[in-house]
Amino acid sequence: MFDVLLSEKELEIKFKTREFVKSIKPSLLRQMDQDEIQYPTDYVKNLGEKGLLGLRFDPEFKGSNLSWIAEVAAIEEIGVLGPALGCLYSLPSIVGEALHCFGTRNQKNEYLKPILQGKMFCAEALTEPRGGSDFFGATCTAVKEGDIYILNGQKRFVVGSEGADVFLVYAKTDLHASDPRQSISTFIVERTQGVQTKHVYGLMGSRGGGTGRLVFENVEVPEQNLIGDINQGGEIFNQMMIPERMTSAAGALGSARAGLEVATKYSTRRKAFGRPIQKFQGVNFKIAEGITQLDAARSLVYTTARHIDANSGLTNGTIRRLVSESKKFATDSAWEIINHALQIMGGIGYTNVYPIERLLRDVRLMSIWTGTNEIMNLLIQHEFYREFKTRKENIPRDIEPDAVGAEFEEEKVFE
Repeated sequence: MFDVLLSEKELEIKFKTREFVKSIKPSLLRQMDQDEIQYPTDYVKNLGEKGLLGLRFDPEFKGSNLSWIAEVAAIEEIGVLGPALGCLYSLPSIVGEALHCFGTRNQKNEYLKPILQGKMFCAEALTEPRGGSDFFGATCTAVKEGDIYILNGQKRFVVGSEGADVFLVYAKTDLHASDPRQSISTFIVERTQGVQTKHVYGLMGSRGGGTGRLVFENVEVPEQNLIGDINQGGEIFNQMMIPERMTSAAGALGSARAGLEVATKYSTRRKAFGRPIQKFQGVNFKIAEGITQLDAARSLVYTTARHIDANSGLTNGTIRRLVSESKKFATDSAWEIINHALQIMGGIGYTNVYPIERLLRDVRLMSIWTGTNEIMNLLIQHEFYREFKTRKENIPRDIEPDAVGAEFEEEKVFE
């Protein structure tokens, strides 16, 4: 029913992506989940060859100049495959955001174009061993010596640490800044410049993306690989949180839909007490709750995408709030929907005969990565209070005087 929100071009990319998803062999997902594949290079190459990467970016650099609505619709389709493949699909959008919004023409030609063609694989190096949510407490450093930067430090939980050719790296370039938000810069670093993958994690779910820890020991990064201005990393980070969190939100819709559809189909075939379990309210009410949550999450995500498009893709307080709401609500909803789907299927759902147990393991990560949902709450309340306190035009009706006892001012004690 959400197709009514899409233009002809947006529908075209949605169904083109759906056909691509249908072409993915089940053996790829199985091998990734069993850690037999650490990085599915052919998958990324095929996406690039079909023109499905970097949908929002300039056609000059092999993008498609489409909207956020189009990207959300495409990522929901990819999300059916699970967060690992969804993340690998989204990385060109995330890393590409920094290059497209802040990079030089040379950087776009050298890195963005081959990334969107599926000829170069990218990853984002953001989280550090001693810091997760505390982004601006980064200890990875980049010290300038002549026309190069000497990069030292570590990053972990990097999807694509095993397999990526280039890394988008945030590092501290002003070691004495009074404001940590003005101390970080952003670089594009090639693996061949000395990046070391020291550990590939054994994950509970979302396997096969080569998630690991990177080490930089006196890595020499050319000055021309600085993205944006020196110490502009905070601004770049804030802009990149749009694709970081919107791709998570949209991918969660696909994973939730997959789990709900498996359970729905099962409920029409599985019989108990002589009739399909679909007929029991204990089952069909869970389906009703699931589809309602999914539609509500999808409504929020698509509405947010429309807001971003209306603001030319740039961030502001309202966008930050809506993006945070979308990421939080969609990922929380996906977890609950898939959890209910497993409950509907009972014991067989807890086995690997059906993909529900994998989807549950996979989607659990989505409320943690790209900013935990607790951090989303922090951002939501902060931006809402700020909007509430500063609004001056089109203020809604003041409903306080509508109370019967509104005139008892002496009863309104605040301190």
